[in-house]
Order: sequence, then structure tokens, then C-alpha cells
Amino acid sequence: MSPLIGLVTAFLVTCALTPVAIRVAHRTGMVDRPGALKVQSTPVAYLGGVAVFAGVFGALATTTPRLLIPLALALLLGLFDDRLDIPPRIRVLGEAVIALIGGALVPAGSGAIGVAITAVLILGLLNAVNLLDGLDGLASGVCSASAIGFAFISEDPRLLALSLLGALIGFLVFNRPPAQIYLGDAGAYLIGVALAILAALSLSSGDGTSTSVAIWAALPLIVAVPILDTLVAIARRLRAGKPIFSGDRSHIYDQLCDRGIPAKRVLVIMVLAQCVLALLGILASRLSSTASVSVMLLSAGILIAITVRAGFLTTDGGP
Repeated sequence: MSPLIGLVTAFLVTCALTPVAIRVAHRTGMVDRPGALKVQSTPVAYLGGVAVFAGVFGALATTTPRLLIPLALALLLGLFDDRLDIPPRIRVLGEAVIALIGGALVPAGSGAIGVAITAVLILGLLNAVNLLDGLDGLASGVCSASAIGFAFISEDPRLLALSLLGALIGFLVFNRPPAQIYLGDAGAYLIGVALAILAALSLSSGDGTSTSVAIWAALPLIVAVPILDTLVAIARRLRAGKPIFSGDRSHIYDQLCDRGIPAKRVLVIMVLAQCVLALLGILASRLSSTASVSVMLLSAGILIAITVRAGFLTTDGGP
């Protein structure tokens, strides 16, 4: 299957199945109910991850079915978490198992190091996307931009990248503000693992060549928004003496909303930021080793400066 056909197929399948997922979620009680840290005033369906998985399934089942294994495991773990709110220790154990299986199936290079790199990518991006999923359309919109970046930095991940993009765009039809359905933990875990696999495929395609340096430099830019938002939230919680995994409004998108910026505008800001960073990642992947690293470091420096200047690291207790 060509990547473009994968994109169109994933879009159509996800568009068709998302309304079904909405109805099933409400009938089975798989909904996100209003709460102190929630943006909605009425229950919103979960199970968006099921529709996204169905969208990418067709493209991968006939080409690289091994990629479906860690994606399916991530989806199942998230479904259990959505339904049962499983304890953090069990969830972390499940994430570790998925990371090791994903590393074995899609190593980001040769030997044990390649397995370990993929495992770390899975653990990091799975949680980063889950933490980003706190505003209507945010995680699906930002990760759509990341998928575009992965589609252009290397040929190997292109089918999965464009299939994921098609599924996310199809899901956004129903997830845009005001959202009719959420990704839930299942969808967030699934997308995080998909991005990690895309990163691993990109790295393995350049393994042992000068291309690998440029790809290493491009990767942080292509997933910069989820990473930055997660680091900001963790830093603020540590400074405030709160548990890292506690729920609060430390995220960049929460802070922007709390400053009076409408949620829809925050969504646009975050997605556009990732689009620009993804373009920089694509540029870096096409430059020499030195130039690509320079682009990445300069971009990282600017992001850090903006983060500090905007006060995103400031806690309620002081600077």
C-alpha cells in the first residue's frame, strides 16, 4: 500500500468509526465526566483511540504487521486505565512491558542499544502525549504536525506516518472544540507509541551513516511540543513539592488558558508551534551533521528562552 493511499484510507475509516465509538462509549459508560481539572461541563465519550487504531490498522496489517503489536498493547493498556483507573505501579509495569516489546520488534539500531533506545522513546512519548491530552483537539492536532515531520525526514516511516496523520485528521473532525469524543488514555498511549516507533524507524534507516546524526538532531524538533510541555509540568510540580504524576494545571496550555487566552486560540498556538518546529526538523534532517545539530541547538535555546521569559516555570509560590 502506498503512503498516500494509507493516508486516505485511515482518514475514511476513522471518520466512519468515530461516531460508532461515541455511541458505544456513552452506552457503556466509557465517558470522561466533568471535574475540577476538566474543561468540559458534560460527559464526553472516550474510545477515540479505538477509532484511530482502526484507521492505521489496514495500512499496517498488509505491510508491516509487527508494528501493530506494540500499538495494540498500548491501546489495551489505555482502555484498562480508562475503565478501571489502574494503580500507577501497574500502569508503569505495563508501559515497561510495551516498551521492551516495541524495542525488540522495532529497534532503533543494532543490538541491545537499539532495543534500549526504542524502549526509552516509547516510555517518554507515551507519557508525554498522555500529559498533552488536556484540551479539545490538542494532542491530536499537535501529533498530526509531528506525523507530517516524520513523513518527510525518512522514507522508512512514511507509511505509518501518513496513515497516522490520516487517522488523526479523521478523528479531529469530532475532537475539535467542542469535542464530541476524547482520545482517552487508550488513544494517547497509542499515539505516543506510534510516534516512538516512527522515531525508531527513522533512526534505523540512518544507522551507521552520516544521515543518522541529522536524524538525531531532527527528532527532538519533530516532537518538541509534547516534550517541552511535559518538562515544564514536571519542573513546576517539583518546585512546588508536588508528586510528579499528580494532576494540576502546570501544563503550558493550562497556563495560557488561565491567563485569559481562549482555549481555541491556545489550540491554534500550540499546533502552529509544532508545525514550525516540525519544519525545522525536516530542514535539519537534510543538512550536514554540523548544520543539523546547530539548527536543533539554536531552536532548543530559543524555546528555553521563551519558556523562561513567558514565566511558564513560575509556581504559585514564587519565581
